Amino acid sequence: MADELVIAGRSFRSRLIVGTGKYRSFQEMARCHAASGADMVTVAVRRVNLTDRSTESLLDYIDRTRIFILPNTAGCYTADEAIRTARLAREVGLSNWVKLEVIGDQKTLFPDNEGLVEATRVLVKEGYVVLPYTNDDLVAARKLIDAGAAAVMPLAAPIGSGLGIQNFATLRILRELITEVPLIVDAGVGTASDAAIAMELGYDGVLMNTAIAEARDSEKMALAMKLAIEAGRLAHLSGRMVKRLYASASSPLEGVVR
Repeated sequence: MADELVIAGRSFRSRLIVGTGKYRSFQEMARCHAASGADMVTVAVRRVNLTDRSTESLLDYIDRTRIFILPNTAGCYTADEAIRTARLAREVGLSNWVKLEVIGDQKTLFPDNEGLVEATRVLVKEGYVVLPYTNDDLVAARKLIDAGAAAVMPLAAPIGSGLGIQNFATLRILRELITEVPLIVDAGVGTASDAAIAMELGYDGVLMNTAIAEARDSEKMALAMKLAIEAGRLAHLSGRMVKRLYASASSPLEGVVR
């Protein structure tokens, strides 16, 4: 049976969302997108030349008949900047969807949650489908949902750190208490096991970029992430065994011929 990721009524076959930055070439990026099986990729609006189509662009290497482009507002430090960037993406025909980033600290790239809520509220009123990148904070998530967010995307660790999930407790609390919209782990994944664990926690998807782009063999890592997402999702749906303090024989003694 199909087990699709559904956001704002739109279905995606893959629960893995990948980025477009840091690759060694556009050709490598395209190969990794194919290997990942992702059908949604995120593009930093402020880092792409959207007006001069005479020069080569990463957009030339994305098959838009197969892959949905999710513009993002990376590099924006105020709500106003993020709002203007989202509007630009829609004006040039990218999408009325936006991965919303409002950064509050330059060193850690942690979000400015107050700015996120403000920008979310404005963009939702203008007809955008908003997916905000935020802290692993239940209160912030609730405020974003109240502002109209179509999904909430809490970080696992700082952007590009590759540290993996740093606070299991808060991510588990979010998963238990947020049921109205999809939850997607965004930022901090470093390898396939990190992605699998996020999915085993019950998250609806994982967004990543650096873990694939900076791997020694990015194409193989993209495939590893695809398989990890699928394995983690299946494990979550299957329901793991109960943990026990002591051993439990694989071949019980009950009914044994003596």
